Amino acid sequence: MEEPLNRGLWIVKWFLAIPHYIVLGFLWIAFGVLTVIAFFAILFTGRYPRSLFDFNLGVLRWTWRVAYYTYGALGTDRYPPFTLGPAPDYPATLEIDYPDHLSRGLVLVKWWLLAIPHYLIVGLFTSGSVISWRGGLPDGGGVLYTLDWGGLIGLLVLVAALSLLFTGRYPLGLYDLVLGMNRWALRVAAYATLMTDAYPPFRLEQGGHELPRMEPPREPRHAPVRHGAASVVAILAGALLAFGAVGTAAAGSLSAVLAHVRASDGFVSTTSERVATPAYALTTEPVAISGQGVEYLRAFTGQVRIEAAAKGTPLFVGVGPRADVERYLSTTGYDRLTRLTFGPGPDGTAYTRHQGGQPAAPPAAQPFWAATGSGSLTWTPEAGDWTVVIMNADASPVISADLRLAATLPGLNGLTVRLFVATGMLLPIGVGLVLLGVRLSRSPAARSASAEPSARR
Repeated sequence: MEEPLNRGLWIVKWFLAIPHYIVLGFLWIAFGVLTVIAFFAILFTGRYPRSLFDFNLGVLRWTWRVAYYTYGALGTDRYPPFTLGPAPDYPATLEIDYPDHLSRGLVLVKWWLLAIPHYLIVGLFTSGSVISWRGGLPDGGGVLYTLDWGGLIGLLVLVAALSLLFTGRYPLGLYDLVLGMNRWALRVAAYATLMTDAYPPFRLEQGGHELPRMEPPREPRHAPVRHGAASVVAILAGALLAFGAVGTAAAGSLSAVLAHVRASDGFVSTTSERVATPAYALTTEPVAISGQGVEYLRAFTGQVRIEAAAKGTPLFVGVGPRADVERYLSTTGYDRLTRLTFGPGPDGTAYTRHQGGQPAAPPAAQPFWAATGSGSLTWTPEAGDWTVVIMNADASPVISADLRLAATLPGLNGLTVRLFVATGMLLPIGVGLVLLGVRLSRSPAARSASAEPSARR
């Protein structure tokens, strides 16, 4: 730790680090793509391509330097350099031995199964997530939920920040504990991202430097690879394109599935969602359709069907202009749906109450509806501000229905084709750019590497 540290600089370090956060956002996309490539390379050859290894090591180094400067440690006021290289003069460094050979079998299980105990521990260090079960729901069930408080590292760094603010000192014992937790997390990151077969020790190393290794480091057989600007740009651009290809492939697969499950009547439907109110009506949030959006919406969604299935009293379903609906319900008690997820769980819907009494007339007697139906309606979207209304046909209170939305989606087949064509274009270009970046990288003279994944100040 470099002392003295500025008492108040930590308050604005989040702002000063924004350029790093932006660059790291792109670099971590590339990191993920290159790790997937390395996975298959290890699976088939038993080796992690040196150029990809050094690029990903550079991303971890950069991330650790920024974390050390900001709220991962607050260990220095020196601004982190913009480099994937080792930056030995910076007070936070990271080295990982390049492995000559990696187990083909371990690569299948170490990043998820074997690392689970460490994930639980590092999760407490970094995010503080706790999974719990809440029971006692009306239907006798329960729900899993998570509690996050920022993790032990975040809590301890906050204490250190307050100590800096009021005393100008960073407690040394607190610093050692924060550094030890970060070292643990970085070792797990190296193991989980396939960069080593050495299982991370369950050891919280504190103090200025890590414990000395028990044996001298081996002389590296392959020289480290230095990535110049052209190499980094090519690898980064290729990884981003490959990542985009994964996204278009996933979207294309989803659209193909939707086209496959289209019903015999030509509609693709959501699951049902239970909606209920003791009031006289249920309405949706207003939907504004204007300009070119009308044509695009019609081309993609086609006809829209709204179904409200209920037992007992027949239901009225209508779509009307927002102003007319608000005028009709101005003195009526109703609930407005503010959240409708069509998903599992007890919190799928949310409402806003509008106080009032019984409507002056049944809904079917109103002349302003663009489309109506008894329990179901079909509507072709038009320009305007629209609101969907569900009421009992006799305008009585207490509504309970299973709501379902459906659309014909005439553009689904064309969208599927375009997405897969985009995948076919992006993926080879992305892979080609990554390979070009690998070829553009160069290997300087071999230099010694550190003993194991390590972080020091």
